[in-house]
Amino acid sequence: MSKALAGVRVIDMTHNQAGPACTQIMAFLGADVIKLENPKGGDIARVVQRDQDSDSLFFLVLNANKRSLTLNLKTDEGKALFKKLIAESDVLVENFSPGALDRMGLGYDVLKEINPRLIYSTVKGFGTYGPYSDFKSFEPIAQAMGGAMSVTGFPENPPTYVWPAIGDSGTGMHLAIGILAALQQRHATGKGQHVEVSMQDSVVNIMRVALRDHQRFNTPKMRAGNQLGDNVPGSTYACKPGGPNDYVYIFAQQQMWAAFSGAIGRSALTDDPKFSTHAARWENREELNGIIEAWTKQHTKHDVMRILGEAGVPSGACQDTGEVLEDPHLKAREMIVNIDYPPRNGIYKTVGCPIKLSDSPAEIQTPPQLGEHTADLLQELCDVSADDVARLREAGVV
Repeated sequence: MSKALAGVRVIDMTHNQAGPACTQIMAFLGADVIKLENPKGGDIARVVQRDQDSDSLFFLVLNANKRSLTLNLKTDEGKALFKKLIAESDVLVENFSPGALDRMGLGYDVLKEINPRLIYSTVKGFGTYGPYSDFKSFEPIAQAMGGAMSVTGFPENPPTYVWPAIGDSGTGMHLAIGILAALQQRHATGKGQHVEVSMQDSVVNIMRVALRDHQRFNTPKMRAGNQLGDNVPGSTYACKPGGPNDYVYIFAQQQMWAAFSGAIGRSALTDDPKFSTHAARWENREELNGIIEAWTKQHTKHDVMRILGEAGVPSGACQDTGEVLEDPHLKAREMIVNIDYPPRNGIYKTVGCPIKLSDSPAEIQTPPQLGEHTADLLQELCDVSADDVARLREAGVV
């Protein structure tokens, strides 16, 4: 079965998370993603948090469906082979430090002369222009500078870092969208272009609703813990048996109030003047939240979710990471899949493709070992013989 991005070749020169997240989603959708790595060690993520004598899970969950080619770009032969690869490719994705490829003589101005159709794609902490463009960044820096930390947590506590990688993987998804847009435009123009996404920009884009609220009230949006606006219920509620993650999030709008009251066995609340309107529930929120939590504490979080879900009231069990990995719904949707990776002595779980295409469903494949496809790719794309591959290995070029 043909894949959506079949025929698109991507040279992936990224490391850690933001870039690999972008290229992995493209690989899931059928692009031929060639992960270009230094022969000595490759992507630093291969060894970060390593827990076995194999590539780390950090690397594995971000690099499925790719082919690995090692190339030493500090050598003249390495650069020459790289330029041959560029001539045969559609997309380059890089997240080196600002100016690194330019200093190597491999910047956009050079590569577009080799391949005018090339989509040259860049991930940077703060982009390539602007007052902060020379500064480096990581996930927490992007969250801080994009405003996300200022609105996360409880008001009595400091700004709080959130674990979902909105600065890294969020940037990767923004970059994938940019690349796909540039490929579409290339159909009309025949020309490639430079696509750039910064981590700060991506976080700011995700933060647009909080920025709206600042302008509505002309004051910085304050941290509100788990409370969503002035809605009741609109927060987390404790459930049995009372463990650290035994909570459920419940959010019921006015049109759901009668259904919610009935579902928790308190139909009389529907017309009670203290709770019958949005404003009344907020004014009497302490009393009402006590009533709600007295009910949730009689049930497990998944039972609460089932009862309310069947009544048409939005709610969600606060699942811990282990529960997510075993979630039957996610497994049914192939969002949690098992991968057999022999160097790790067996199966590990990873996240599948969140984009479901009816005509070309994603097939999750084993991530590559360092340099696993070097010989095949050099022969396929650079017309290098098997004997020359051996010579290049001996010379430290690949």
